[in-house]
Amino acid sequence: MKKQLCLLLAFVILTGLATACRPAAATPTPAGPRTLVLMSHDSFAVSEDVIAEFEEAHNAKVQFLPSGDAGAALNQAILSKANPLADVFFGVDNTFLSRALQAGIFEPYKPRGLENVPDELKLDPEYRLVPVDYGDVCLNYDKSYFEEKGLTPPQTLEDLTRPELKGLTVVENPATSSPGLCFLLATVGHFGESGDYTYLDFWRDMRANDVLVTEGWEDAYWGQSTWAGEGNRPIVVSYATSPAAEVYFSEGALEEPPTGNVLGDGACFRQIEFVGILKGTKNRDLAEAFIDFMLSEHFQEDIPLQMWVFPANEKAALPQVFLDFAEIPERPAVVSPEAIAKNREAWIEAWTEVVLR
Repeated sequence: MKKQLCLLLAFVILTGLATACRPAAATPTPAGPRTLVLMSHDSFAVSEDVIAEFEEAHNAKVQFLPSGDAGAALNQAILSKANPLADVFFGVDNTFLSRALQAGIFEPYKPRGLENVPDELKLDPEYRLVPVDYGDVCLNYDKSYFEEKGLTPPQTLEDLTRPELKGLTVVENPATSSPGLCFLLATVGHFGESGDYTYLDFWRDMRANDVLVTEGWEDAYWGQSTWAGEGNRPIVVSYATSPAAEVYFSEGALEEPPTGNVLGDGACFRQIEFVGILKGTKNRDLAEAFIDFMLSEHFQEDIPLQMWVFPANEKAALPQVFLDFAEIPERPAVVSPEAIAKNREAWIEAWTEVVLR
């Protein structure tokens, strides 16, 4: 009996020593944040605090990959589809929609919040690309110029060909400029390609009326306009939100915008911008969460003063300067994404022949 007790005591002591000598279990180290790469055009902008909210909520880091204008960025995404450079792509608009979908680089995803987006902005029924914002390319005119000259400002595209408006309009080349292309599409949608007076007839009349063509928006707006630059052109192809931006960035110097918009039927073209998940992402769940976040009211309410377009989410509140001065045309020109994809290059070439050669 004594021997058994001794053996038992020895076992307990040895067990205790073994336990005491065993290294303590390591405390699990929290996983570091995952990186979500967002590829976009160069004009994408969002407030730091908005992105920080997503990063904190999802233990993530959002890395931005600006890749040129919308067309160049899309080309890069298509060329790298075998080894995608990003998880999410933002910036495909309705002028490139069909091309983007035909390339097969996006995965379908129907995000939360899409029920708050108007149906007319949803152009892909498979939800490979979902709308985030929209804005209208249209003509701005210098109010003071027309008042001083005693001229009636243009209200329609047809007005631009009036003899008294000769030499007053500047547009951007559709081959090199996004607003230039959108304005060309507005003329295609409004006048059509056949009939007594086509879009090319309009452009012939514009050439006869001494229209000026620049390579991009910056030169047209800041270089050639009578209100923002040192130019002599009081009519410029820009955006329907430009008057609101002029007031906002004046930092109180302006109470009213110096420009007005030409919003007649078919005079504007509505750009819709989309976001999609790139095929091959290794962060599918995080990509889905980010697209949900982009349609949330917080993100959507940040859009107007960052990119000067309207949020797609109808529940998003607009800043006061938008409520006061940003306008939405009732009947913009309509050209389907399929027609644009099929005819874009032919329309640009025909325009070039008529206007520049």
